[in-house]
Amino acid sequence: PRMVNQAVVQSTDTPLEQKSDDILITLFQSGEEGVFRILVDRHKERVRNLIYSIFSDASVVDDIAQDVFIRTYEALPKFRFESSFYTWLYRITVNKCRDEMRKKKMRTFFSLHSMLDGSNAELQSKIRVNPEDNSTQELIAIGLKQLPEKFRIPIILKDIDGMTYEEISEIMQCEIGTVKSRLFRARTMLRNVLKPLLES
Repeated sequence: PRMVNQAVVQSTDTPLEQKSDDILITLFQSGEEGVFRILVDRHKERVRNLIYSIFSDASVVDDIAQDVFIRTYEALPKFRFESSFYTWLYRITVNKCRDEMRKKKMRTFFSLHSMLDGSNAELQSKIRVNPEDNSTQELIAIGLKQLPEKFRIPIILKDIDGMTYEEISEIMQCEIGTVKSRLFRARTMLRNVLKPLLES
């Protein structure tokens, strides 16, 4: 485990907002709970993007993000610096999203009207799926929604968020080989799902 140097933590010349995640966590664990707000501000957009990518539904993002950060706040005293805070936070987010999917059983609603412009669009390797994006991204979001969770999440983490195989295996708690084979299958499934939509 990486140890955080106490001397670095005690140095007062840098403002809190510019200190590393590890230093802020060490301060939090030693009783300065106010620094949690800085961690939230630093990572909330990535968490919200991940949640939106998984659900393609802007109305659920706020509630799930709030639950993620409550869970993070409760678990942070036990954080052991064995992975980056960012990777650890993503694991909490993915697990929370899985819980929500099981609860909702993911009933899917399609809005077809804005898809028709995307008929000649090609699947891009890096796609940022945001509520205000154009029809191509909406098409990808619809395609992703049809994949089973264990295939949907790796493709979001790799192709949308640009994470490494190592980070994804840590977040999903499975072997790198499993991540690669799921990713291969996920991309094949996504292409098959998108082909009729792109041709429509």
